[in-house]
Amino acid sequence: MPCPASAGPARRPQRARAMLAALLIGATVAGSALPPPAFAKGPESLADLAAQVTDAVVNISASTTVEARAGRAGPQLPPGTPFEDLFEEFFNRRGGRGGGGGGEGEAPRPQRKSNSLGSGFIIDASGIVVTNNHVIGDANDIQVILSDGTKLKAEIVGKDSKIDLAVLRVKPTAERPLKAVPFGNSDTMRPGDWVIAIGNPFGLGGSVSAGIVSARGRNIESGPYDNYIQTDAAINKGNSGGPLFNMNGEVIGINTAILSPTGGSVGIGFAVPSGTAKPVIDQLREFGEVRRGWLGVRIQNVDDATAEALGLKGGARGALVAGVDEKGPAKTAGLEVGDVIVRFNGDAVKASSDLPRIVAATPVGKTVDVVIVRKGEETTKPVTLGRLEDGTDKAKPASLRQPEAESAVRQVLGMNLSSMTDELRKRYSIKDTVKGVVVTRVDPNSTAADKRIQPGETVVEVGQEAVNSPADVSKRIDALKKEGRKSVLLLVAAAGGDVRFVAVGLE
Repeated sequence: MPCPASAGPARRPQRARAMLAALLIGATVAGSALPPPAFAKGPESLADLAAQVTDAVVNISASTTVEARAGRAGPQLPPGTPFEDLFEEFFNRRGGRGGGGGGEGEAPRPQRKSNSLGSGFIIDASGIVVTNNHVIGDANDIQVILSDGTKLKAEIVGKDSKIDLAVLRVKPTAERPLKAVPFGNSDTMRPGDWVIAIGNPFGLGGSVSAGIVSARGRNIESGPYDNYIQTDAAINKGNSGGPLFNMNGEVIGINTAILSPTGGSVGIGFAVPSGTAKPVIDQLREFGEVRRGWLGVRIQNVDDATAEALGLKGGARGALVAGVDEKGPAKTAGLEVGDVIVRFNGDAVKASSDLPRIVAATPVGKTVDVVIVRKGEETTKPVTLGRLEDGTDKAKPASLRQPEAESAVRQVLGMNLSSMTDELRKRYSIKDTVKGVVVTRVDPNSTAADKRIQPGETVVEVGQEAVNSPADVSKRIDALKKEGRKSVLLLVAAAGGDVRFVAVGLE
């Protein structure tokens, strides 16, 4: 039997010809396919663009004076030293030679500064700078550092925690005039469009990184108006508040957050779109605060089952009204629980998360058209918006106690239902204003349990008709089954009175 070494050379030409044929086939296939898109490898250089805008990007240094912790003695370490907490804990345990406890007869506790670094950019050469609210926090000393190292003391014009933006003002010098950059239209950006980020990551000012728009409309649950641009341009600690530029040198986003298990960039960064940021910035400059529109409704999302139960044409869309404030603009305009808001001031409401953002961006006092679907019919309601005030009361959660067996109950859709009684109101702390049929037990294997219906809640409506007894519920469900409905929409009230819609399958 020949050894493999002696067999190899005889086969090499044949293998080489096979490999060459495969390469030629690949070339032929590639040649017959569509050509690669233009600029698939990106622009040849971003140097000109970076040079055009870098002078308008600034570093932000924010310092907050705080009281040093009691008992600290020993070596004085610079703020931010990695082993600062370790040394402090060690000397506190040793009794803190030299004290400084702040007791009678002792010297007052020393103060130290807590420093943070971030980024920002100039939008007006008169000295208006934009950054993130979390960059400055409650700082009492803020400095804006220009690209050439010039330091300018800044004052706060206004800040907004909900969008995480802050506007600062500095006084430019005659020797060093400021350069500003304009906002662009974030709504025209598409996934795949090139962008660059410039900022101060880890204190390395003037750092430029490039990437693309990865997605738009991201909700990362950081606030009530999330609508982020996602980008793979490198964003790290210190980039917060810095600009995200399009290829025209316009700011289309403000870098705000990253998703990272390590704390460093893994290619998932988020920027507040300019379309969201600009109205907020304009109000901060004009009023020093944000004045948001208020509709006065509590809403929930519409899923496929809810859309089918409502008879909503066009599938799941809009924001389902689950509550109407008695003193709010929606009540005055005639909006009702069970309405589905599908358009607001000309803008389509694709999901419930769209509505708070659209309403908040609408001027206070403006009268707008609100398109709703009520019992399958579309209608328009003019609404004059109020002003959103911070702080809302939260309803207490319903009791989770499992009740004893009830007499005269009816089992429907995996729930034990009972007519409202004084004893049940007392047991579950149900408000007097809540009317309907009380849920006293939920089968853990039922659809109702999957929808998180709990004992102590009250079924107020079935298929958008009020019910007062378990028999009413059964009759209404039977009627919906005869209509061919696959699910039923329940209006369920918590003990405190807050209501929500729940779509439960009938099959």
